[in-house]
Amino acid sequence: MPIHDWTRVDAGIFHHFHHSWIEEISRALNRGLLPKGYYAMAEQITSDLGPDVLTLQQPVYGSLSEEPAPGGIAVATAPPKVRYHARTEVDTYALKAKAVVVRHRSRHQVIAMVELVSPGNKSSQTALSSFVYKAEQALLGGIHLLIVDLFPPGARDPDGIHRAIWGEGREGDFALHEDEPLACVSYVSGLCPEVYLEPVSIGDAFPEMPLFLTTQVYVPIPLDATYRAAWEAMPDFWRDVLAAPPPPSTRPKKAPTRRKPTNGP
Repeated sequence: MPIHDWTRVDAGIFHHFHHSWIEEISRALNRGLLPKGYYAMAEQITSDLGPDVLTLQQPVYGSLSEEPAPGGIAVATAPPKVRYHARTEVDTYALKAKAVVVRHRSRHQVIAMVELVSPGNKSSQTALSSFVYKAEQALLGGIHLLIVDLFPPGARDPDGIHRAIWGEGREGDFALHEDEPLACVSYVSGLCPEVYLEPVSIGDAFPEMPLFLTTQVYVPIPLDATYRAAWEAMPDFWRDVLAAPPPPSTRPKKAPTRRKPTNGP
């Protein structure tokens, strides 16, 4: 399923699609992707990134986040298939982390979250700063993240959402390129946080991204299949708008260069 150019419609249209996609991801997780003991819900969100419970949790490094997750995939056995991966040493001031929320039934504690970036997250510097702050707090609280950003970098995030969260000058501060300006990013929370990033572009198929349940075990999120299911539930009119060929460039055509006449041999 090709990624569409969501900048061609207003924020309200993406907001509708956003809710459908969140629901599809949640259903996929609860229909067998998550190991026993874990469950996913599309929860009421009261801030830019996550539920208020984020501020109530303490880091769970070495405790619940490190429990075996039967049914998940061990990184050592099958590393996620992305082009960029980095691990960094602890830096509590620089650690950076809406909303499928994955919990464990033992204490119904938030283990991981899937966030789909919306236009509202980049609508102002305040909105972007709030998004980044909540991401930081999630990672500091021991919550693993998967962030999907289908909106190209702008004036407030010139190098992409990952660099806004991760910071520059650290191992793994991957910058996006013009030909692949969108990103799917998985973050592993822990004393040595890790990032798995796959840059994508409009027209590409989605990669299968990892959502970590512990620092060593993840479940693969079928972004392509869930995106397709949400897309098929969209009104025909808006699907036609998004699937139509891009309009021709409005830039004036460059006048052809006139060759100087030659006098011949």
